[in-house]
Amino acid sequence: MVDSQYYLPNDIGISALDCREACRLLSPKEQMYAHYLSRASWYGGLIVLIQTSPESANIYVLLQKMFCAQAPQQLEAVATAAGLSAEEYQAFLVYAAGLYANMGNYKSFGDTKFIPNLPKFKALVWESLAFKQSPGDMETLWGYCCELLYSLEDKQKQLGLGEKGISAYFSGNCCLEDAEFAQKFLDSKNLSAYNTRLFKTEIDGKRCYEVRLASSEVCCGKYEFEDSVFSVKRGDYAFLMEKVCQNLEKAKDYAANENQKRMLEEYIRSFTCGSVEAHKEGSRYWIKDKGPIVESYIGFIESYRDPFGSRGEFEGFVAVVNKAMSARFAQLVSSAEVLLPELPWPLAFEKDRFLKPDFTSLDVLTFAGSGIPAGINIPNYDDIRQTEGFKNVSLGNVLAVAYATQKDKLTFLEENDKDLYIKWKGPSFEVQVGLHELLGHGSGKLFVQDDKGKYNFDQTAVRNPETGELISSWYKGSETWDSKFSTIASSYEECRAECVGLYLCLNKQVLSIFGHEGEDAEEVVYVNWLNMVRAGLLGLEFYTPESKSWRQAHMQARFVILRVLLEAGEGLVGLRECTGADGRPDAVITLDRSKIYTVGKSAIQRFLCKLQVHKSTADVEGGRALYEGYSAVTADGTHNFLHLRETVLLRKEARKMFVQANTYIKGDAVELVEYEGSAAGLIQSFVERFPDDAEEVEAQLLQMTCMDSSCWYPSEIIISNYYQG
Repeated sequence: MVDSQYYLPNDIGISALDCREACRLLSPKEQMYAHYLSRASWYGGLIVLIQTSPESANIYVLLQKMFCAQAPQQLEAVATAAGLSAEEYQAFLVYAAGLYANMGNYKSFGDTKFIPNLPKFKALVWESLAFKQSPGDMETLWGYCCELLYSLEDKQKQLGLGEKGISAYFSGNCCLEDAEFAQKFLDSKNLSAYNTRLFKTEIDGKRCYEVRLASSEVCCGKYEFEDSVFSVKRGDYAFLMEKVCQNLEKAKDYAANENQKRMLEEYIRSFTCGSVEAHKEGSRYWIKDKGPIVESYIGFIESYRDPFGSRGEFEGFVAVVNKAMSARFAQLVSSAEVLLPELPWPLAFEKDRFLKPDFTSLDVLTFAGSGIPAGINIPNYDDIRQTEGFKNVSLGNVLAVAYATQKDKLTFLEENDKDLYIKWKGPSFEVQVGLHELLGHGSGKLFVQDDKGKYNFDQTAVRNPETGELISSWYKGSETWDSKFSTIASSYEECRAECVGLYLCLNKQVLSIFGHEGEDAEEVVYVNWLNMVRAGLLGLEFYTPESKSWRQAHMQARFVILRVLLEAGEGLVGLRECTGADGRPDAVITLDRSKIYTVGKSAIQRFLCKLQVHKSTADVEGGRALYEGYSAVTADGTHNFLHLRETVLLRKEARKMFVQANTYIKGDAVELVEYEGSAAGLIQSFVERFPDDAEEVEAQLLQMTCMDSSCWYPSEIIISNYYQG
């Protein structure tokens, strides 16, 4: 019997992102700018299919062909004729919606595979109009993906490197040692891994690596490195990169100012020739573009899903500023220079100068990628963040629907905490997101010695506050936070930012900025801390015992914080197992609000200082020992976390999916088309997303994925799959 965690439930939450009013307020020029940026984002977002798994693009094309021939409502009659029950057809729609929402068949939040919860998928394909119109093509397409569609072999259950899982950032024969060796090569050539993938072969007993850079131009260079040969090949996702560039070029005609034009020019240069340096230059102009009405960012951004932590997943977003909420964030930015000294590390460990960023609340029009976050702090380039600045955004219309909670589905809390939690979860999370993004990701200095030997700190004076000794390690040359801390970098940094949020939400000035005073302010603090420890327990869903690995950076971070607060003792946090009202295993987590400002604050203060010191000084060994120690999930000690994980899985709730609008040019105007918040609505939004060139896009996706399929699975298995299907 298949574990239910690999199915998406039929009653999964699906909500439409409301952006009509925000778009209505845009001028015609701003609407055109937003439209073409959205088109660039949607084309680029298809790259995530190729980045996620070898089969994702094939499944996407199969579904697109079925739904383009028959809308979900029309296909329902076909499903009935094929012998599917109403529940099975709903399971099919939910699977399809999940594939679109995650841009692949692995969950964007947790990285586990999900499979169709119906045995008659093939029967539905064969009965569909798409099959009757092109039986040969559909049969071949089914053959390419039918086995991998359902396969739950150990390695295919989750994303990972080597034997730990599947990763389309690396060919199937790569392991951690290959990733580390390739990083050494990239560092030697001063190349970033952000927009690359790595493929390994062996010729005459010699290791040969192909580093593919995303670009519309195609070219290749070869290099001898130690005992191996590296080919650096530009042109990965060339067709899609060209589509991105074409739409950015059109957007440029509607840019509001010179910074936006220069930004787009650099992005186009980056996506044309595969230059991360050009993208960094574009990001500099983006930072300078203060307070735009239409905000956007695009490229290979977040490295959460690269098992090595260095390669960025493509994403692009377009959003409209919410002026009322942005005013609060602007006030927080103005207070940052007063709040930063409150953080528990010496002044020398803080940036020399706080570069006040834009911090805006946005209503999302388009967010193309594998998922939509609640807030973002970008760019991720350390050298720019340290000396030139960054921007923070909170995604208001996402927050409005993503974190609404029903009392009967609220797990692991005492009854008297549930009403408080529901009332204050939204306001407290808004405070946490603001602090996390601005003063979490935006704080802390990295000690660096550049290529010319120049230090950005006084090596004769800066002391480690933990030992009292002069610091003895730092970043050298082209080393970055991601390249040094690699596999733990993302989660460690999220943990640091979450701790900053917990620590500074105790500050009355912060709470006042968000409009919380007196008793209300205390409720916000209590629910923020309660939400964090509950999230730490929920995080166990994203731990894989077989490989002893975590699949989600934020949830690992929250589990680590739970461990720190449990370790603080004195009754601050309580966690006990019990039997629920339904007779099944359950658990309850409690927080003593009277000890938050004493026991809790001291524990976070000590831990946060350690996190920052290891990060600032490039102390990988110390940082890894600290972080992996708290990340360990065992049956030992006071709490049997492995057993608690089973309880969490038993009672878990699926993450919501979002339906997004499309925009079209009608004459001289932009038309916004919205869809209902359902699986059928989400599917229809994708069916109508590429109206002019859907067949060409699908053909190119198949070409890209089939060309490399043997890098993960023997070609004879891929080709013969349909006979077994």
